[in-house]
Amino acid sequence: MNDETNGAVGSTAHGDTVSGSTVLRDAETSAGTDPDAVARVWAAMCSLVLKQEDRRKEVAETLGMSFFRAKALRRLLPGPLTMRELTARLATEKPYTTLIVDDLERRGYVERSVHPDDRRSKIVTLTPAGVAAAEQAERILARPPRSLLALPPEDLAVLDRIMAGLRSPDAGRPRDRPA
Repeated sequence: MNDETNGAVGSTAHGDTVSGSTVLRDAETSAGTDPDAVARVWAAMCSLVLKQEDRRKEVAETLGMSFFRAKALRRLLPGPLTMRELTARLATEKPYTTLIVDDLERRGYVERSVHPDDRRSKIVTLTPAGVAAAEQAERILARPPRSLLALPPEDLAVLDRIMAGLRSPDAGRPRDRPA
């Protein structure tokens, strides 16, 4: 996939746009869970993260490049990757990764070198300018939205507890079912 956003905001796997009144199809919900409430919460989460303060757009405008190019830089922050590894981490096609890396190399953000153990393979490494750009993108993306910062401490504590539960491996399991 070579589009800049890798998917529509608020879309389900079936391509249906999620809204407060959308009935979730093929969704696994626990007994008694209101599918409309789930859809409303999901739509609100998508809106908060992707629409209210469009961090992707902010990253693209700040760095003067597409968000996907910034994503490639961010994937390289932990260390150099082969073109094959970068392609996998970007979940795109090999020719598109080559176009992205070509452009980032022209801009002075990455360097390509021959892999020491496999001359057919190329390694992509961030330059100091690439590290700075990737770190700037990370700072922008990590900044919480104003609406979250404005929550009263007790609401933030409840949301923190809920989000911790959603991150746990058992979050999808109905509470009355044993592990």
